[in-house]
Amino acid sequence: MRRESGGAGGPLRAEPGVLGVALVVPRQGPAGIFGPACELCARLAADEVNAAGGVLGRELRLVTVDGGAPPRLVAAEVEALVAAGAVHGVTGWHISSVRHAVAPRIAARVPYVYTALYEGGEDSAGVYLTSETPDGQLRPAMRLLAAERRVRRWYVVGNDYVWPRRTARAAQRYARESGGEICGASYLPLGAHDFGNVLRAVERRGADAVVMLLVGSDAVRFNRAFAAAGLDQRCLRLSTLMDENMLAASGPEATRGLSATAGFFGALATADTLDFHGRYAARFGPDSPAPSALGESCYEGVLLLAALMTRARSWDVAAIEGAAGEVSYEGARGLLRLAGRHVRQRIYLAEADGLDFAVTADLDAWSGLARP
Repeated sequence: MRRESGGAGGPLRAEPGVLGVALVVPRQGPAGIFGPACELCARLAADEVNAAGGVLGRELRLVTVDGGAPPRLVAAEVEALVAAGAVHGVTGWHISSVRHAVAPRIAARVPYVYTALYEGGEDSAGVYLTSETPDGQLRPAMRLLAAERRVRRWYVVGNDYVWPRRTARAAQRYARESGGEICGASYLPLGAHDFGNVLRAVERRGADAVVMLLVGSDAVRFNRAFAAAGLDQRCLRLSTLMDENMLAASGPEATRGLSATAGFFGALATADTLDFHGRYAARFGPDSPAPSALGESCYEGVLLLAALMTRARSWDVAAIEGAAGEVSYEGARGLLRLAGRHVRQRIYLAEADGLDFAVTADLDAWSGLARP
């Protein structure tokens, strides 16, 4: 068992006065590129919760689990922590394959706050979701690009697992709504390095834009290959999973014509965002990883988990289910509320601008438009 800093912990057991939370974030694999930001953002939230008195009179303590390991191993580790009473809740950013493995193992035993953007449709009791889904994230972004950039032919490039494949099915509907079509799709294993066939297919099909559904370092390598092939001169890219750390790793020469959509960007200048950045920098220093949408989601996850337990006055899932409809909390994304186990929030579109993003649109305005 590992705690906040990642060092060795004690045996798997409950500790008096401590409310343990399993923080499941990637420390390896393609998503490992933003794992450090996930850990730091969660630690900041835990520090703030504890400074305000903790949860139910207990110190909130994070127990880090490597969410980049094979899903069955992640699920087994989380289940062992729950069974031992070492944790009273679970949160963190990890891919949907991990969520599918973890959720059944801890169902109705402890609350589980999942912070990653995902394909939608999760409604298991005791599972709460803080991040974006395709209907609020990808759909309005595709509508905007169809209307303003005349995108009609979309090509999907994704990793080969549940989130990209289900999101791609939704993208087919969104493309038709905007007067366009999905002209092709390619799915690659996690850890992909060779994009030659994909890039030739994008060019051969005459795509106006690529919907990128690639994780972490896979997206970084794709960006570099895309630009090296010269496709950035004529084809846009739209990603629902692209943060500032991935942007920096790609390099400014590889991100021309790249847009991303998310509920949080470092470039947002809202009072809540600016305040969050100030606290993060004061806690971890100016050289810490960028607290991007992916990392910051873990800050949201800890806050929501604490709010759920506080409102229910318990970590019992049945009690939390009964109180969840009345739960709200305030974080870097503003004042947010649960609706049907999902947090509802504003979603933005941003364009790559060197090593940063420039926010160009609030997608709320595009969420219900008729076909352009």
